[in-house]
Amino acid sequence: MEYVTAVPHPSSEAAEAAEPARSGRRSLAVALLFGALGAAVALLSTRQRWAEGTATVAGGDFPLTAKGSDVTGVPAALAIVGLAALVAVFAVRKAGRFLVSSLLALSGAGIVAAALLGASDGSALDEKAAEASGDTSATVAALSHTGWPYVAAAGGALILVAGLLALRYGRLWPAMSGRYERGTGAERPRRAPKPVDPDRPEDIWKALDRGEDPTGA
Repeated sequence: MEYVTAVPHPSSEAAEAAEPARSGRRSLAVALLFGALGAAVALLSTRQRWAEGTATVAGGDFPLTAKGSDVTGVPAALAIVGLAALVAVFAVRKAGRFLVSSLLALSGAGIVAAALLGASDGSALDEKAAEASGDTSATVAALSHTGWPYVAAAGGALILVAGLLALRYGRLWPAMSGRYERGTGAERPRRAPKPVDPDRPEDIWKALDRGEDPTGA
């Protein structure tokens, strides 16, 4: 006669216990990759040409270009904030980790919003047209935009995903150990005192300070 038991098999219990750890490791690897890659893409994109056009100068057309940093400085600034938040996630725990993870996600969302707004912005070229022509009311002509703002938005999206992963799985991620700040906390073994040399008065005084009998009796 076979007996049926409700006690789970030890192997199934071990598998269930190990699943959160595996999820934490996978999410950590993805968040680090996406966060670092997204920040690099956003920073690189702001150094590229976002818009171009012409200005009328002395009866001729003068070509003008505007880099991402000329259009808006928000993506580059938030990319740096995102990198700092990605590192700080491992230095804090509990509520602090939640706040830093939120900052990471908001940095990515801010980059996406700023990049998409800058994709159709021509104010930076208008300012350059006014400077080139000497007419404050001059505007850029033949305005066109490149695809780099959308590349910056993609970088922000990667940072946003990293922040969302930190919010969801951050509690499973490791934190910086206190031993890096306070040591291991274990008491260091004391060195055995040197033998007292009766011909050296300083050794005798040190033994007396330690509460030892310098005669060895």
